[in-house]
Amino acid sequence: MILGVAETPAFPVSSKATGYWFPLNERGLATSLFDAAAKFSNVIGVPIVAAIAFFWGWRAMFVVTGIMSLVYFALFYIFYRNPSQDKRLHDEERRYIQEGGAQAEGVSAAGGAASLGYLLTKTKVWGLTIGFAAYGYSFYLFLTWLPTYLVKTQHWDILKSGLYTAIPWGVATITDLVIGGWLVDYLVSRGMESTRVRKFFLVLGMLLGLAIAGATTTTDPHIALIWISIALGGLAFSAPIGWSIPALIAPKGSVGTVGSIMNFFNNVSGIAAPIITGYIVGGTQSFTNAFLIAAIVLVIGIPSYVFLLGKIEPIPEPA
Repeated sequence: MILGVAETPAFPVSSKATGYWFPLNERGLATSLFDAAAKFSNVIGVPIVAAIAFFWGWRAMFVVTGIMSLVYFALFYIFYRNPSQDKRLHDEERRYIQEGGAQAEGVSAAGGAASLGYLLTKTKVWGLTIGFAAYGYSFYLFLTWLPTYLVKTQHWDILKSGLYTAIPWGVATITDLVIGGWLVDYLVSRGMESTRVRKFFLVLGMLLGLAIAGATTTTDPHIALIWISIALGGLAFSAPIGWSIPALIAPKGSVGTVGSIMNFFNNVSGIAAPIITGYIVGGTQSFTNAFLIAAIVLVIGIPSYVFLLGKIEPIPEPA
């Protein structure tokens, strides 16, 4: 529980930082870098953690990951500053960032509490939030249950499961960077309308996520991994686009608030997905219905992106 509280600010803060530091035509790749890192950590982390747990036990697994978190904290504390506080940032670079559409630093004139209440009344915020929560359900299902799925349904040991789990996460890392990051920035820089590009890939990624249902149609573990890789790859490239949107729609000083609203409901899905999946698997001894429910949740999220989110443009500041 303490870990959950401690890690909560990571993605909203990262979204806010990219809004401050990057112009609009670089925002997609910048966002995909921190989001793809979360996917890539599973490529290298799951096999390593599985090996640590296998040879030295589960306590060692927590010790190692805890030490890594402390090292990251020290590096972030030493090196990160907002643009206005970074003494290494030249005036020319600062102008480039600001003229390119970077978010202005500062707080909302309405204050934090008023800003939160104001944002909760906006359809645009709810469209982003519901869509991203639908993504989060499948993401956390894969994050928490994929190794167990391979062990339980394919009867692999924990080491083999850890190695094969890295395959879909590797696909997710690549699609996150190439499609959700580079391709989106490239198309926007070529003059294509920003909202159309971002919403197209948001919806496309969610549609590909429906491939999770395909894993229920086969008993071949390799075919199942193909379906899961398609689903996770699609969801992965929609994620950085979703995380780039708070900095594109939030009023001044409210990027973190929009990101936190989105992340709160994403984490509610993250709580629900492992629990619901556990009950289903425990009761049926099968992942079939668990994967089908994840697909249904994605179907709910798609129209939220299409109709509720609307044009990706700044919400007016409250009076």
